[in-house]
Amino acid sequence: MTTVSPARRREVIDALRRGAVPAAGLDLFAVGLDRFGTAVGEDLDTVAAGGSVFKAVRGEYGSGKTFFTRWIAERARRANLAAAEVQVSENETPLHRLETVYRRLTERLSTSTFPPSALRPVVDGWFYALEEDVLAAGEAAPDDVDALDRAVAALLDQRLAAVSRSAPAFAAALRGYRRATLDGDPATADAVLAWLGGQPHVAAAARRVAGVKGDLDHFAALSFLQGLLAVLRDSGHPGLLLVLDEVETLQRVRSDARDKALNALRQLIDEVHSGRFPGLYLIITGTPAFYEGPQGVQRLAPLAQRLAVDFATDARFDNPRAVQIRLPGFTVDSLIELGGRVRDLYADGSAAPDRVRRLVDDGYLGDLARAVAGGLGGKVGVAPRLFLKKLVGEVLDRVDQFPEFDPRQHYALTLTTTEMTDVERNASSADAVALEL
Repeated sequence: MTTVSPARRREVIDALRRGAVPAAGLDLFAVGLDRFGTAVGEDLDTVAAGGSVFKAVRGEYGSGKTFFTRWIAERARRANLAAAEVQVSENETPLHRLETVYRRLTERLSTSTFPPSALRPVVDGWFYALEEDVLAAGEAAPDDVDALDRAVAALLDQRLAAVSRSAPAFAAALRGYRRATLDGDPATADAVLAWLGGQPHVAAAARRVAGVKGDLDHFAALSFLQGLLAVLRDSGHPGLLLVLDEVETLQRVRSDARDKALNALRQLIDEVHSGRFPGLYLIITGTPAFYEGPQGVQRLAPLAQRLAVDFATDARFDNPRAVQIRLPGFTVDSLIELGGRVRDLYADGSAAPDRVRRLVDDGYLGDLARAVAGGLGGKVGVAPRLFLKKLVGEVLDRVDQFPEFDPRQHYALTLTTTEMTDVERNASSADAVALEL
Protein backbone atom coordinates (compact mmCIF):
# COMPACT_ATOMS: atom_id res chain seq x y z
CA MET A 1 0.00 0.00 0.00
CA THR A 2 1.10 3.55 -0.72
CA THR A 3 2.80 5.32 2.18
CA VAL A 4 0.15 7.32 4.03
CA SER A 5 0.75 10.12 6.52
CA PRO A 6 -0.64 9.62 10.04
CA ALA A 7 -2.91 12.65 9.62
CA ARG A 8 -4.40 11.35 6.39
CA ARG A 9 -4.88 7.87 7.84
CA ARG A 10 -6.55 9.30 10.94
CA GLU A 11 -8.93 11.42 8.85
CA VAL A 12 -10.04 8.43 6.80
CA ILE A 13 -10.42 6.05 9.75
CA ASP A 14 -12.30 8.63 11.85
CA ALA A 15 -14.79 9.21 9.04
CA LEU A 16 -15.41 5.47 8.57
CA ARG A 17 -15.84 5.07 12.31
CA ARG A 18 -18.64 7.66 12.13
CA GLY A 19 -20.22 5.93 9.16
CA ALA A 20 -19.35 8.80 6.82
CA VAL A 21 -17.60 9.06 3.46
CA PRO A 22 -14.14 10.55 4.08
CA ALA A 23 -13.52 13.97 2.57
CA ALA A 24 -10.13 12.83 1.24
CA GLY A 25 -8.00 9.71 0.87
CA LEU A 26 -10.61 7.79 -1.11
CA ASP A 27 -7.99 6.41 -3.46
CA LEU A 28 -6.66 4.36 -0.53
CA PHE A 29 -9.64 2.01 -0.58
CA ALA A 30 -11.47 2.59 -3.85
CA VAL A 31 -12.76 -0.80 -4.98
CA GLY A 32 -14.21 -1.53 -8.41
CA LEU A 33 -13.49 1.91 -9.87
CA ASP A 34 -10.51 0.97 -12.03
CA ARG A 35 -12.79 0.49 -15.02
CA PHE A 36 -13.68 4.19 -14.89
CA GLY A 37 -10.15 5.49 -14.34
CA THR A 38 -9.14 5.99 -17.96
CA ALA A 39 -12.39 7.71 -18.97
CA VAL A 40 -12.29 10.01 -15.94
CA GLY A 41 -8.69 10.91 -16.74
CA GLU A 42 -9.70 11.76 -20.30
CA ASP A 43 -12.54 13.94 -19.04
CA LEU A 44 -10.24 15.81 -16.67
CA ASP A 45 -7.75 16.39 -19.49
CA THR A 46 -10.54 17.75 -21.67
CA VAL A 47 -11.67 20.16 -18.96
CA ALA A 48 -8.12 21.30 -18.17
CA ALA A 49 -7.64 22.08 -21.88
CA GLY A 50 -10.68 24.37 -21.88
CA GLY A 51 -13.36 21.91 -22.89
CA SER A 52 -16.49 21.00 -20.97
CA VAL A 53 -17.91 17.62 -19.93
CA PHE A 54 -21.25 16.38 -18.64
CA LYS A 55 -21.83 13.00 -16.98
CA ALA A 56 -24.86 11.38 -15.38
CA VAL A 57 -24.12 8.72 -12.76
CA ARG A 58 -26.79 6.16 -11.91
CA GLY A 59 -26.83 3.71 -9.05
CA GLU A 60 -29.15 2.31 -6.42
CA TYR A 61 -29.08 3.71 -2.92
CA GLY A 62 -25.90 2.48 -1.24
CA SER A 63 -24.11 1.75 -4.51
CA GLY A 64 -21.43 4.35 -3.78
CA LYS A 65 -22.47 7.35 -5.89
CA THR A 66 -21.19 9.86 -3.32
CA PHE A 67 -17.97 7.90 -2.89
CA PHE A 68 -17.49 7.78 -6.68
CA THR A 69 -17.98 11.51 -7.21
CA ARG A 70 -15.69 12.38 -4.29
CA TRP A 71 -13.08 10.04 -5.74
CA ILE A 72 -13.30 12.00 -8.99
CA ALA A 73 -13.12 15.26 -7.00
CA GLU A 74 -9.86 14.13 -5.41
CA ARG A 75 -8.42 13.41 -8.84
CA ALA A 76 -9.66 16.80 -10.06
CA ARG A 77 -7.98 18.67 -7.20
CA ARG A 78 -4.74 16.79 -7.80
CA ALA A 79 -4.94 18.11 -11.38
CA ASN A 80 -5.31 21.60 -9.83
CA LEU A 81 -8.98 21.92 -10.71
CA ALA A 82 -11.44 23.33 -8.21
CA ALA A 83 -14.34 21.20 -7.02
CA ALA A 84 -17.74 21.63 -5.39
CA GLU A 85 -20.40 19.17 -4.31
CA VAL A 86 -23.97 20.47 -4.11
CA GLN A 87 -26.79 18.46 -2.53
CA VAL A 88 -30.02 19.07 -4.43
CA SER A 89 -33.00 19.44 -2.09
CA GLU A 90 -36.51 20.81 -2.34
CA ASN A 91 -36.12 23.44 0.37
CA GLU A 92 -32.41 24.31 0.52
CA THR A 93 -31.23 23.91 -3.07
CA PRO A 94 -34.13 23.55 -5.51
CA LEU A 95 -32.76 22.87 -8.96
CA HIS A 96 -35.29 25.11 -10.67
CA ARG A 97 -33.70 28.06 -8.88
CA LEU A 98 -30.19 28.07 -10.26
CA GLU A 99 -29.19 31.01 -8.06
CA THR A 100 -29.37 28.66 -5.05
CA VAL A 101 -27.22 26.10 -6.89
CA TYR A 102 -24.64 28.80 -7.63
CA ARG A 103 -24.73 29.95 -3.99
CA ARG A 104 -24.11 26.42 -2.67
CA LEU A 105 -21.36 26.01 -5.27
CA THR A 106 -19.46 29.01 -3.93
CA GLU A 107 -20.03 27.85 -0.35
CA ARG A 108 -18.64 24.39 -1.13
CA LEU A 109 -15.87 25.48 -3.50
CA SER A 110 -12.52 23.85 -2.69
CA THR A 111 -9.08 23.50 -4.24
CA SER A 112 -6.04 21.38 -3.52
CA THR A 113 -4.84 24.15 -1.20
CA PHE A 114 -8.00 25.61 0.31
CA PRO A 115 -11.03 23.86 1.85
CA PRO A 116 -14.55 25.23 1.43
CA SER A 117 -15.21 27.99 0.92
CA ALA A 118 -12.25 28.80 -1.30
CA LEU A 119 -13.99 31.72 -3.02
CA ARG A 120 -11.98 34.44 -1.27
CA PRO A 121 -8.51 32.93 -1.86
CA VAL A 122 -9.46 32.22 -5.47
CA VAL A 123 -10.55 35.82 -6.03
CA ASP A 124 -7.50 37.18 -4.20
CA GLY A 125 -5.27 34.90 -6.28
CA TRP A 126 -6.95 36.18 -9.42
CA PHE A 127 -6.23 39.81 -8.58
CA TYR A 128 -2.64 38.88 -7.74
CA ALA A 129 -2.33 37.21 -11.16
CA LEU A 130 -3.74 40.32 -12.86
CA GLU A 131 -1.20 42.51 -11.06
CA GLU A 132 1.62 40.19 -12.08
CA ASP A 133 0.46 40.28 -15.71
CA VAL A 134 0.30 44.08 -15.66
CA LEU A 135 3.79 44.37 -14.18
CA ALA A 136 5.20 41.79 -16.60
CA ALA A 137 3.78 43.78 -19.52
CA GLY A 138 5.39 46.96 -18.20
CA GLU A 139 2.06 48.79 -18.10
CA ALA A 140 2.73 50.20 -14.62
CA ALA A 141 5.58 50.50 -12.16
CA PRO A 142 5.30 48.53 -8.89
CA ASP A 143 5.47 51.72 -6.83
CA ASP A 144 2.88 53.62 -8.91
CA VAL A 145 -0.25 52.53 -7.08
CA ASP A 146 -2.72 54.58 -9.11
CA ALA A 147 -1.34 53.46 -12.47
CA LEU A 148 -1.27 49.85 -11.30
CA ASP A 149 -4.86 50.09 -10.12
CA ARG A 150 -6.02 51.54 -13.46
CA ALA A 151 -4.15 48.90 -15.45
CA VAL A 152 -5.57 46.08 -13.32
CA ALA A 153 -9.08 47.46 -13.77
CA ALA A 154 -8.61 47.60 -17.53
CA LEU A 155 -7.30 44.04 -17.63
CA LEU A 156 -10.22 42.91 -15.44
CA ASP A 157 -12.68 44.33 -17.97
CA GLN A 158 -10.79 42.66 -20.80
CA ARG A 159 -10.72 39.22 -19.16
CA LEU A 160 -14.42 39.36 -18.26
CA ALA A 161 -15.66 40.97 -21.48
CA ALA A 162 -17.63 37.89 -22.54
CA VAL A 163 -19.24 37.57 -19.11
CA SER A 164 -20.04 41.28 -18.87
CA ARG A 165 -22.15 41.17 -22.00
CA SER A 166 -24.76 39.10 -20.13
CA ALA A 167 -23.94 39.89 -16.49
CA PRO A 168 -22.06 43.19 -16.05
CA ALA A 169 -22.73 42.98 -12.31
CA PHE A 170 -20.16 40.19 -11.95
CA ALA A 171 -17.26 42.42 -12.99
CA ALA A 172 -18.74 45.34 -11.07
CA ALA A 173 -18.77 43.29 -7.87
CA LEU A 174 -15.15 42.27 -8.37
CA ARG A 175 -14.16 45.91 -8.85
CA GLY A 176 -16.10 46.82 -5.70
CA TYR A 177 -14.39 44.07 -3.73
CA ARG A 178 -10.95 45.25 -4.83
CA ARG A 179 -11.78 48.87 -4.09
CA ALA A 180 -12.99 48.07 -0.57
CA THR A 181 -9.93 45.89 0.06
CA LEU A 182 -7.50 48.58 -1.06
CA ASP A 183 -9.39 51.18 1.01
CA GLY A 184 -8.97 49.07 4.14
CA ASP A 185 -12.71 48.41 4.52
CA PRO A 186 -12.92 44.67 5.27
CA ALA A 187 -16.61 44.75 6.23
CA THR A 188 -17.63 46.12 2.84
CA ALA A 189 -15.22 43.78 1.05
CA ASP A 190 -16.75 40.80 2.88
CA ALA A 191 -20.28 41.92 2.00
CA VAL A 192 -19.47 42.46 -1.67
CA LEU A 193 -17.76 39.07 -1.88
CA ALA A 194 -20.82 37.48 -0.28
CA TRP A 195 -23.01 39.11 -2.93
CA LEU A 196 -20.65 37.84 -5.62
CA GLY A 197 -21.10 34.35 -4.14
CA GLY A 198 -24.87 34.62 -4.53
CA GLN A 199 -25.74 35.32 -0.90
CA PRO A 200 -29.04 37.19 -0.48
CA HIS A 201 -29.83 40.15 1.77
CA VAL A 202 -26.44 41.85 1.48
CA ALA A 203 -26.47 45.35 2.96
CA ALA A 204 -27.52 48.05 0.52
CA ALA A 205 -24.53 50.22 1.46
CA ALA A 206 -22.12 47.51 0.31
CA ARG A 207 -24.04 46.98 -2.90
CA ARG A 208 -23.87 50.70 -3.61
CA VAL A 209 -20.09 50.65 -3.25
CA ALA A 210 -19.93 47.94 -5.92
CA GLY A 211 -22.60 49.54 -8.07
CA VAL A 212 -24.88 46.51 -8.06
CA LYS A 213 -28.56 46.14 -7.20
CA GLY A 214 -30.82 43.48 -5.78
CA ASP A 215 -29.95 39.80 -5.34
CA LEU A 216 -28.67 37.28 -7.85
CA ASP A 217 -31.54 35.69 -9.77
CA HIS A 218 -32.06 32.48 -11.73
CA PHE A 219 -31.22 34.04 -15.08
CA ALA A 220 -27.96 35.67 -14.00
CA ALA A 221 -26.71 32.54 -12.19
CA LEU A 222 -25.38 30.89 -15.34
CA SER A 223 -23.49 34.04 -16.31
CA PHE A 224 -21.99 34.20 -12.82
CA LEU A 225 -20.90 30.57 -13.20
CA GLN A 226 -19.28 31.56 -16.49
CA GLY A 227 -17.49 34.40 -14.70
CA LEU A 228 -16.35 32.15 -11.87
CA LEU A 229 -14.80 29.76 -14.40
CA ALA A 230 -12.87 32.67 -15.95
CA VAL A 231 -11.60 33.74 -12.53
CA LEU A 232 -10.59 30.18 -11.68
CA ARG A 233 -8.74 29.77 -14.96
CA ASP A 234 -6.75 32.98 -14.59
CA SER A 235 -5.90 32.21 -10.95
CA GLY A 236 -4.26 28.91 -11.87
CA HIS A 237 -7.20 26.49 -11.75
CA PRO A 238 -7.99 25.35 -15.30
CA GLY A 239 -11.44 24.03 -14.48
CA LEU A 240 -14.18 23.20 -12.01
CA LEU A 241 -15.78 19.88 -11.11
CA LEU A 242 -19.38 20.54 -10.07
CA VAL A 243 -21.33 17.61 -8.63
CA LEU A 244 -25.11 17.88 -8.29
CA ASP A 245 -25.81 15.03 -5.88
CA GLU A 246 -29.13 13.32 -5.13
CA VAL A 247 -30.94 14.75 -8.13
CA GLU A 248 -33.51 11.97 -7.67
CA THR A 249 -35.11 14.10 -4.92
CA LEU A 250 -36.83 15.96 -7.79
CA GLN A 251 -39.27 13.05 -7.95
CA ARG A 252 -40.70 14.05 -4.58
CA VAL A 253 -41.39 17.74 -5.20
CA ARG A 254 -44.56 19.35 -6.54
CA SER A 255 -45.20 18.67 -10.20
CA ASP A 256 -44.80 22.31 -11.26
CA ALA A 257 -41.47 22.63 -9.42
CA ARG A 258 -40.35 19.26 -10.79
CA ASP A 259 -41.05 20.29 -14.37
CA LYS A 260 -39.16 23.56 -13.90
CA ALA A 261 -36.23 21.71 -12.35
CA LEU A 262 -36.05 19.14 -15.16
CA ASN A 263 -36.12 21.92 -17.70
CA ALA A 264 -33.38 23.79 -15.81
CA LEU A 265 -31.28 20.61 -15.89
CA ARG A 266 -31.91 20.27 -19.63
CA GLN A 267 -30.88 23.89 -20.12
CA LEU A 268 -27.71 23.43 -18.07
CA ILE A 269 -26.71 20.32 -20.04
CA ASP A 270 -27.27 22.12 -23.34
CA GLU A 271 -25.17 25.06 -22.17
CA VAL A 272 -22.34 22.69 -21.23
CA HIS A 273 -22.44 21.01 -24.62
CA SER A 274 -22.62 24.37 -26.40
CA GLY A 275 -19.24 25.37 -24.98
CA ARG A 276 -20.55 28.24 -22.88
CA PHE A 277 -18.67 26.95 -19.82
CA PRO A 278 -15.07 26.18 -20.80
CA GLY A 279 -13.45 24.26 -17.98
CA LEU A 280 -16.65 22.86 -16.43
CA TYR A 281 -16.99 19.17 -15.54
CA LEU A 282 -20.62 18.72 -14.51
CA ILE A 283 -21.77 15.49 -12.88
CA ILE A 284 -25.25 14.61 -11.65
CA THR A 285 -26.13 11.53 -9.61
CA GLY A 286 -29.43 9.70 -9.37
CA THR A 287 -31.12 6.36 -8.92
CA PRO A 288 -32.29 4.20 -11.85
CA ALA A 289 -35.85 5.20 -10.96
CA PHE A 290 -34.97 8.84 -11.56
CA TYR A 291 -33.62 8.10 -15.03
CA GLU A 292 -36.26 5.55 -16.03
CA GLY A 293 -39.37 6.30 -13.95
CA PRO A 294 -42.36 8.47 -14.91
CA GLN A 295 -41.62 11.15 -12.28
CA GLY A 296 -38.01 11.72 -13.32
CA VAL A 297 -36.09 12.26 -16.54
CA GLN A 298 -38.73 10.53 -18.67
CA ARG A 299 -41.17 13.29 -17.77
CA LEU A 300 -39.28 15.66 -20.09
CA ALA A 301 -38.70 14.04 -23.48
CA PRO A 302 -35.81 16.32 -24.59
CA LEU A 303 -33.95 15.57 -21.36
CA ALA A 304 -34.59 11.83 -21.66
CA GLN A 305 -33.23 11.92 -25.20
CA ARG A 306 -30.02 13.64 -24.06
CA LEU A 307 -29.41 11.09 -21.29
CA ALA A 308 -30.48 7.94 -23.14
CA VAL A 309 -28.02 5.04 -22.90
CA ASP A 310 -28.69 1.36 -23.62
CA PHE A 311 -28.08 -0.67 -20.47
CA ALA A 312 -29.51 -3.91 -21.84
CA THR A 313 -26.00 -5.19 -22.64
CA ASP A 314 -24.04 -7.15 -20.05
CA ALA A 315 -22.82 -4.68 -17.40
CA ARG A 316 -19.27 -5.92 -17.94
CA PHE A 317 -19.31 -4.07 -21.25
CA ASP A 318 -20.75 -0.76 -20.08
CA ASN A 319 -19.11 2.19 -21.83
CA PRO A 320 -17.39 4.47 -19.27
CA ARG A 321 -17.31 7.23 -21.91
CA ALA A 322 -21.11 7.29 -22.31
CA VAL A 323 -23.09 10.31 -21.15
CA GLN A 324 -24.72 8.12 -18.48
CA ILE A 325 -22.79 5.51 -16.53
CA ARG A 326 -23.99 3.04 -13.94
CA LEU A 327 -22.30 1.87 -10.79
CA PRO A 328 -22.52 -1.89 -10.36
CA GLY A 329 -22.87 -1.87 -6.56
CA PHE A 330 -21.14 -4.15 -4.09
CA THR A 331 -20.97 -7.92 -3.84
CA VAL A 332 -19.73 -9.92 -0.87
CA ASP A 333 -16.39 -10.38 -2.63
CA SER A 334 -15.97 -6.65 -3.24
CA LEU A 335 -16.95 -5.95 0.39
CA ILE A 336 -14.21 -8.33 1.50
CA GLU A 337 -11.72 -6.54 -0.75
CA LEU A 338 -12.87 -3.19 0.63
CA GLY A 339 -12.58 -4.44 4.20
CA GLY A 340 -9.09 -5.77 3.50
CA ARG A 341 -7.89 -2.38 2.29
CA VAL A 342 -9.34 -0.63 5.33
CA ARG A 343 -7.85 -3.27 7.67
CA ASP A 344 -4.40 -2.85 6.12
CA LEU A 345 -4.68 0.94 6.28
CA TYR A 346 -5.64 0.66 9.95
CA ALA A 347 -2.91 -1.87 10.72
CA ASP A 348 -0.21 0.38 9.23
CA GLY A 349 -0.99 2.91 11.95
CA SER A 350 -1.61 0.42 14.74
CA ALA A 351 0.64 -0.41 17.67
CA ALA A 352 -0.13 -4.09 17.01
CA PRO A 353 -0.29 -4.49 13.22
CA ASP A 354 0.37 -8.23 13.23
CA ARG A 355 -2.46 -8.88 15.69
CA VAL A 356 -4.85 -6.75 13.63
CA ARG A 357 -4.06 -8.65 10.42
CA ARG A 358 -4.14 -12.05 12.13
CA LEU A 359 -7.45 -11.66 13.97
CA VAL A 360 -9.21 -9.71 11.25
CA ASP A 361 -8.19 -11.86 8.30
CA ASP A 362 -10.08 -12.20 5.02
CA GLY A 363 -12.09 -15.11 6.41
CA TYR A 364 -13.41 -12.97 9.25
CA LEU A 365 -14.09 -10.08 6.87
CA GLY A 366 -16.22 -12.44 4.77
CA ASP A 367 -18.19 -13.53 7.84
CA LEU A 368 -18.75 -9.92 8.89
CA ALA A 369 -19.75 -8.85 5.37
CA ARG A 370 -22.29 -11.65 5.05
CA ALA A 371 -23.68 -10.98 8.52
CA VAL A 372 -24.18 -7.25 7.86
CA ALA A 373 -25.77 -7.98 4.49
CA GLY A 374 -27.99 -10.58 6.14
CA GLY A 375 -29.18 -8.02 8.65
CA LEU A 376 -30.14 -5.81 5.73
CA GLY A 377 -32.34 -8.37 4.08
CA GLY A 378 -29.50 -9.80 2.03
CA LYS A 379 -29.09 -6.53 0.14
CA VAL A 380 -25.32 -6.37 -0.15
CA GLY A 381 -25.51 -3.18 -2.19
CA VAL A 382 -26.62 -1.11 0.79
CA ALA A 383 -24.21 -2.74 3.27
CA PRO A 384 -20.86 -0.90 2.75
CA ARG A 385 -21.46 2.01 5.13
CA LEU A 386 -22.57 -0.12 8.08
CA PHE A 387 -20.00 -2.79 7.28
CA LEU A 388 -17.13 -0.29 7.50
CA LYS A 389 -18.60 1.44 10.54
CA LYS A 390 -18.80 -1.87 12.42
CA LEU A 391 -15.42 -3.03 11.14
CA VAL A 392 -13.57 0.07 12.35
CA GLY A 393 -15.50 1.11 15.43
CA GLU A 394 -16.42 -2.26 16.91
CA VAL A 395 -13.76 -4.67 15.65
CA LEU A 396 -10.48 -3.01 14.63
CA ASP A 397 -10.51 -0.48 17.47
CA ARG A 398 -10.98 -3.26 20.03
CA VAL A 399 -8.37 -5.55 18.49
CA ASP A 400 -5.94 -2.62 18.49
CA GLN A 401 -6.55 -1.63 22.12
CA PHE A 402 -7.21 -4.93 23.91
CA PRO A 403 -4.69 -7.77 23.45
CA GLU A 404 -7.20 -10.31 24.81
CA PHE A 405 -9.97 -9.35 22.41
CA ASP A 406 -10.78 -11.88 19.72
CA PRO A 407 -13.68 -10.77 17.50
CA ARG A 408 -14.71 -14.37 16.81
CA GLN A 409 -15.16 -15.03 20.53
CA HIS A 410 -16.00 -11.68 22.08
CA TYR A 411 -18.01 -9.80 19.46
CA ALA A 412 -21.60 -10.38 18.39
CA LEU A 413 -22.79 -8.14 15.57
CA THR A 414 -25.93 -6.18 16.43
CA LEU A 415 -27.74 -3.90 14.01
CA THR A 416 -30.31 -1.39 15.27
CA THR A 417 -32.55 0.81 13.19
CA THR A 418 -31.45 3.87 15.16
CA GLU A 419 -28.00 3.67 13.55
CA MET A 420 -29.34 3.10 10.05
CA THR A 421 -30.13 5.45 7.21
CA ASP A 422 -33.64 5.35 5.74
CA VAL A 423 -32.47 3.07 2.95
CA GLU A 424 -30.77 0.67 5.38
CA ARG A 425 -33.83 0.75 7.63
CA ASN A 426 -36.12 -0.16 4.77
CA ALA A 427 -33.88 -3.09 3.89
CA SER A 428 -33.87 -4.34 7.49
CA SER A 429 -36.95 -6.12 8.81
CA ALA A 430 -36.45 -5.71 12.56
CA ASP A 431 -35.87 -2.98 15.13
CA ALA A 432 -32.80 -4.77 16.45
CA VAL A 433 -30.98 -7.72 14.92
CA ALA A 434 -28.29 -9.80 16.66
CA LEU A 435 -26.38 -11.89 14.16
CA GLU A 436 -24.02 -14.79 14.53
CA LEU A 437 -20.64 -14.51 12.77
